[in-house]
Formats: sequence, structure tokens, C-alpha cells
Amino acid sequence: GREGRHDLESVEAALARLDLEGLARRPLGTLSGGEAQRAVLARALAQEAPVLLLDEPTSGLDVGHAVEVLEVVDDLRRDEELTVVTAVHDLTLAGRFASRLVLLSGGRIHADGDPREVLTEELLRRHYGSSLRVVQHEDGPAVIPTRECDA
Repeated sequence: GREGRHDLESVEAALARLDLEGLARRPLGTLSGGEAQRAVLARALAQEAPVLLLDEPTSGLDVGHAVEVLEVVDDLRRDEELTVVTAVHDLTLAGRFASRLVLLSGGRIHADGDPREVLTEELLRRHYGSSLRVVQHEDGPAVIPTRECDA
């Protein structure tokens, strides 16, 4: 069907909120990774749903653009009072931006709670089987893969 006035206003507000007004007429394939991810967020925001479900919103982005996208999502969550559920494989970014984490492995929930309680060396080694360190930082836990060397 045709979009009504409210629909168009919602789209315009979402584009403005994500600083995409100048890119609105460009095909999605011509946008940078960060711009494209923001465009996907704008589409979701324009729907005015109280819950955002995001699957790997940082996939394929360099760390700078990944942080930018997650900062936008966090701002939207706070300013628009949204619930955000995000699947993310970068555990350091998850620890930095999530207020609650669910650790999944083998299709099962193994931990659920505050990032500092979920992102522990013991839990991560047990469920992901890799050598790593978890460093606690004021911004959240940082997960650092380590090499096991034969000395």
C-alpha cells in the first residue's frame, strides 16, 4: 500500500536521528558498511516498535564503525526507551554495550546476567574451548584471545 503522512514522518525522523538525510536516495549497495548498518537501524526505528531485534549489527565492520553502530543503538535504546536484543559474536563489544548477556553454546543457555558475571575466563573456556584472558575495565570486560605456546 501507499505510505501515509505518519509513515513518511516516521521515516524522516529516523533518517534524521541516524544522520542519514543526505543518503536517503542512494541505493543501499552504494553505502559504506557503517552507513548501511545505520540505514538498517533507521528502517527498524521508523517502524516504531518497542523492541529492536538485531542480528550481528556489527558484522563486516571495522572496530571504529562497529563501535559507532553500537553507540547509536545504545543511544536509541536510552532515548527512545526501547528494548534491544542483539546477537553479537564479539564478546568485548558485547561486554561494553550490553546491560545483560546470555551466553549461548550448542544451542543452550549456559549463563545469563551482568556482563562481568557472564564474561569470565572459566565460563568462556568451558563453552568455547579456546585460550583467552578476560580483563576487567571500567567500560566492561575485555576478552583477549591468547596463544598457547610450546616452550
